[in-house]
Amino acid sequence: MAKNMREKTARIAENKDRRPRAVAKHVRISPYKVRIVLDIIRGKSYTQAVAILENTPKSASEPIKKVLMSAAANAENNLGMSKDNLYVAACFADQGVTLKRIMPRAQGRAFRLLKRTSHITVVLDAKA
Repeated sequence: MAKNMREKTARIAENKDRRPRAVAKHVRISPYKVRIVLDIIRGKSYTQAVAILENTPKSASEPIKKVLMSAAANAENNLGMSKDNLYVAACFADQGVTLKRIMPRAQGRAFRLLKRTSHITVVLDAKA
């Protein structure tokens, strides 16, 4: 049993993704809105993606820019990569916890409001 666990741990360590990444959790914006902006920067170079995010008039561009810059800082400080030859290898937004609120309506009724949150992940990689 212990031998199998050691082998499994070794296999996981071999296949672990070593690309720099950053994750922002519980961002108070709908993942549908975030995915629109992520589709724009996917596959672009780091400098081009930052320029696009600075000039995109979407509310999701600010938290995405923070996550992108954090991933670049992780690449530079932890893995010794240069920001000049990084590109956005993968980026996605998963749905986080949904905050459920009540909106009072006429005649004593109440409608439910769903305030959605996102988990934004950006993975960078060096150009070959």
